[in-house]
Amino acid sequence: MNKNYFEIIRAGINTTFQDLGRKNLYHIGIPFSGAMDNRNYLLANKLTGNDDNHPVIEFAYQGPHLKYHGDKINIAITGDVSFKIKKRDNLVDGECYRSFILENNDELDILSTNKSVYGYLAISGTFDLKFQWSSCSTNTKANIGSNNGEKLSANQKINISEVNQNFMNKKLNYINTKIENIRVIKGTNFNFFSEKAKKIFFENEFQVSKLSDRMGMRLEGKKLENIVDTNIRSEGLIKGVIQVPADGNPIIMLSDHGTIGGYPKIGVVISADYDKLVQLTPGSVIKFQEVDLNSAETLFKLYDLETQNLISRI
Repeated sequence: MNKNYFEIIRAGINTTFQDLGRKNLYHIGIPFSGAMDNRNYLLANKLTGNDDNHPVIEFAYQGPHLKYHGDKINIAITGDVSFKIKKRDNLVDGECYRSFILENNDELDILSTNKSVYGYLAISGTFDLKFQWSSCSTNTKANIGSNNGEKLSANQKINISEVNQNFMNKKLNYINTKIENIRVIKGTNFNFFSEKAKKIFFENEFQVSKLSDRMGMRLEGKKLENIVDTNIRSEGLIKGVIQVPADGNPIIMLSDHGTIGGYPKIGVVISADYDKLVQLTPGSVIKFQEVDLNSAETLFKLYDLETQNLISRI
């Protein structure tokens, strides 16, 4: 038996293994998947001394309660998360964006995310995982990836094949900020919608519904009128594209989205806003703002530069 492992006391909600995802498989119906919030994923790995594409544990709303067995190991949690570490009879309040050492029989209880959805747990070691198409990312809708394509469950063991001797105390002063507007470029079927619908799309607020997960985010608000056809011949989709079915309520495609779809596309969320988009909880309000392609590219470069600057400070 592997001497270094986590015992899962409580699995939490939608707890999976994720990395940067799998590329160039859209032609066989396989999306990228990967960590929903790319910035927080990268920061978690940097805090534990890992490379950029190292597998981590992603959780939503409530994280897992884990008991550690083995040699001491460094861990870090990113996002807006409340957690505690139990060391013998002492209970330590956790702090995001800071590394902590776990020793044999220590417990890590990830209680909840705070007004956000996703958090990340990285370790100074390597989870013993099976890779599929060069990625460990779990897509539970398609049963693809590590853990047989399933969420983690109570009483399961998470084996660690290697523990790195990286015990430097690392910390980053960083606060997750909310975003006022979600910026989009026009979709390929933008002109399927009435002038009134276009005005509603850019001037009215939409609410994130409870029907949201890693595959897509359903919105509620004033209906968007389609004046051409509520269905089109199925064609390729990308992460962030906004489809509008016949009921007039937009659906934003997220990391585990289907690779083709037959609903008209009114817009696409720009890559610079995606990390903050996925952290919006049900009931949150979204307002869309139009930008052109050149602006979207510039905004992504700036967001990526900001992410790299944060990484360099660790």
